[in-house]
Amino acid sequence: MPQATWRNWAGNQSARPSRTATPRSVEELSALIGHAAEQGRTVKAVGSGHSFTSIASAGEGLLIHPDGLSALRGIDREAGTVTVESGFPLWKLNRTLEAAGLSLTNMGDIEVQTAAGATSTGTHGTGRDSGSLAAQVKAVEIVLADGSVRQCSAEQDPELFQGARLGLGALGVVSALTFAVEPLFLLTAHEQPMDFEEVLGSFDELAAVNEHFEFYWFPHTDRCSVKRNNRSQGPAAPLPRFKAWLDDEFLSNTVWEGACRVGRRFPGSIPTLAQLASRAWSERTYTDVAYKVYTSPRTVRFIEMEYAVPRAAATTVLRELKALVERSDWRISFPVEVRVAPADDLWLSTANGRDSVYIAVHLYRGTREQGYFTEVEKLMTAHQGRPHWGKLHTRDAAYLASVYPHFGDFTALRDKVDPGRLFANDYLRRVLGD
Repeated sequence: MPQATWRNWAGNQSARPSRTATPRSVEELSALIGHAAEQGRTVKAVGSGHSFTSIASAGEGLLIHPDGLSALRGIDREAGTVTVESGFPLWKLNRTLEAAGLSLTNMGDIEVQTAAGATSTGTHGTGRDSGSLAAQVKAVEIVLADGSVRQCSAEQDPELFQGARLGLGALGVVSALTFAVEPLFLLTAHEQPMDFEEVLGSFDELAAVNEHFEFYWFPHTDRCSVKRNNRSQGPAAPLPRFKAWLDDEFLSNTVWEGACRVGRRFPGSIPTLAQLASRAWSERTYTDVAYKVYTSPRTVRFIEMEYAVPRAAATTVLRELKALVERSDWRISFPVEVRVAPADDLWLSTANGRDSVYIAVHLYRGTREQGYFTEVEKLMTAHQGRPHWGKLHTRDAAYLASVYPHFGDFTALRDKVDPGRLFANDYLRRVLGD
């Protein structure tokens, strides 16, 4: 009998798997995979459901929840690593490391994902020198289609390691990850409003002189909110509790939710709301433990598309995007988010082999798309853009093979470890081929 319907966080993806399971050990996980293979049933693992694509959809197969695989396996201070099981949530990892006087080097802007879900989809923050979560992985434990439990790293089974660090769930089910960590550090955050052309005119400098630079542009305005996070010797000077609640909970979530609802019902009000919203975020500076600066609560639900474009093309693409919005009749209530990343060597990383700029567009849940994502995607692909694996896009294997130098290496590895496509679903058939 089919299980209850699974839905992702945004509510735009769902599935009715024939069976769900919550293994509590790698041995139990291996047995579940072996049994599914015998029955001819596909297998997918799902984390917190924060992908907007159907990458984790099990269709009518076996859906594995990682909640039971959520142990801390150990901290190795000498090696500078922490090993956690795949379902270990990032919020818990951050607090565990803080208690041990340690930290990840970089993070995305939310911490609700599971460790394996975040790395497998290429979750990233912004950084001049530091890359995605997957780029910080030093070893992977993964259960393959034949039920074998494999350990891999740069030294042990390096080919599998290259694919499994950011594997889209296509190679097997990750059961544990080892991350590089460093001593706990502080970041000083400086946030300020700036004019769109002022940001783009100094884009290269802002990206070069700040360890972590990003900005939000508010469509229908010329205004941006710029964020610069840099390491600090301290002392810590966090936002006062009331100020943090007012800015990050009340304005960024409660008030923003209300404004988005008004804009969805009355689209003509959106330009006025955008002008008001762009002035609501004032200049502020504070210093806190790194993860408290990297991440913030996000309760307003939306759908998102994000592309990585070559760093050299970023300002051109952003100006073209602004012109595209201005000559359209779209009404866009969500700001456009822009982040940077250094080149890395992960086969399916959106920053593989090139310094990159991430450009993300959003729509409030329930808002009609009206061609916004479609036209933005045309712009991004005209500049060799690479879509975030967990965010909405329409690219297929033929296109992706043209923008990823190691695409063939990954699909060849997939042929080797999962020739029967035990871990396939409709999304993976589209983006990887069958």
